[in-house]
Amino acid sequence: MAAANPAKTLQDEVTCPICLEYFKDPVSLDCDHSFCRACITQCGEGFDTDISCPQCREIFPQRNLRLNRQLRNIVEAARELRLQPEPESLCEKHKEPLKLFCKEDEILICLVCDRSKEHKDHTVIPTEEAAEEFQEKIQAYLQTLREEREKLLGRKASVQMRSQEYLQLRQFLEEQERLLLGQLAELNEEIVKIQNENITKLSGEISHLSELVSEMEGKCQKPASEFLQDVRSTLSRCEKGKFQQPEEISPELEERVSGFSQKTIALLKTVRKFKDTLLSALETKRVNVTLDPDTVHPQLVLSEDWKSVRWEETRQDLPDSPERFDTEPCVLGCEGFTSGRHCWEVEVGDEGGWFVGVARESVRRKGQISPEEGICAVGCVLDQFWALTSPATPLPLSRAPSRIRVCLDCDRGQVTFIGAGDEAPIFTFPPGSVPGERIRPWLWVLGVGSRLHLRP
Repeated sequence: MAAANPAKTLQDEVTCPICLEYFKDPVSLDCDHSFCRACITQCGEGFDTDISCPQCREIFPQRNLRLNRQLRNIVEAARELRLQPEPESLCEKHKEPLKLFCKEDEILICLVCDRSKEHKDHTVIPTEEAAEEFQEKIQAYLQTLREEREKLLGRKASVQMRSQEYLQLRQFLEEQERLLLGQLAELNEEIVKIQNENITKLSGEISHLSELVSEMEGKCQKPASEFLQDVRSTLSRCEKGKFQQPEEISPELEERVSGFSQKTIALLKTVRKFKDTLLSALETKRVNVTLDPDTVHPQLVLSEDWKSVRWEETRQDLPDSPERFDTEPCVLGCEGFTSGRHCWEVEVGDEGGWFVGVARESVRRKGQISPEEGICAVGCVLDQFWALTSPATPLPLSRAPSRIRVCLDCDRGQVTFIGAGDEAPIFTFPPGSVPGERIRPWLWVLGVGSRLHLRP
């Protein structure tokens, strides 16, 4: 806990406990207590005599005195600052320092107030002790408030993500609606055209038949001798005049309607597929990923909470266990997944090279590794962005997003990478890209300044 009065604390640290003045030529004993050289020397009768430490009473040979240069520098800095104790608050009633705290009234009081009838039966403690108690309570409340804030931030992010996905679905469906309406307009024009052609053809046939009927009716009114003349030709003309009714739906129109139906079915399948993808994203579980120190390469340094990793030129002295990467600067996540949909975010830096993604549990730890061993990742090397395929696929990004969301669908064996800031898609490894075994987060970091940080 921070000191209640830092200036006073520093004042005490640069003051000799013997002369109560600033240290002059400070020296330290083997017990690490420090004094002015002149002050502690006076505690012994001669150079070869032993000295009893005035603070802890341990006995040390006087020749063991050693100059404390760091303390001497601090004393000089304190002299330049001319530290003065902060003025104490005074009791308005008695004009005495407020050195006590009344727990019943929860107010600061002075020594005179403590002896008054008003606080006679109250529990009174020193102000420093009261401050410590209240700071502990406040720290506990702060922890709860911070946790609630993180939950709300996570909920807000989830709502924003869902809203963005719904907006994308709406835009997609509106585009498909425009496409369908355009196709319907074309089909309508085609139907009208075919209909007009059929009507024209029927009208011509009706006119021809009407003429033939009138001619035959005239012949039937003539005498038998005249009627039978050229009767064979008359019969032939009647047979040729037979007209077959046209089909209600011509083959051409039926083909067009059938083709449109097939397009509609294909479009509905696309919409359903998009819907399934959207529902898959909504069902994705955000996970809190940490890094496994047993797998980290010796040139990678993990933070105390195992959430961040950075590259260092100097190799750490780490045991060469079978789980540890010894050639590639990699580290695996502690968590592993075998089913369901999971996602997490990685903050990436602007320096060095890096890749973020997933790898199967059995990925090679010794020697060179390759994407064929079950690694799906995207990253940046020499200012060029890549998908770690085989061979690597360049990505058309002008700059890397500051946060990348890794989405793992274990059931489909698919991995998707999204810019966590603008929800823009980066790259998707198709279904079956990761094998049906335990999958773990995977990071690759190389170069001075390279650093990655995991977020849920």
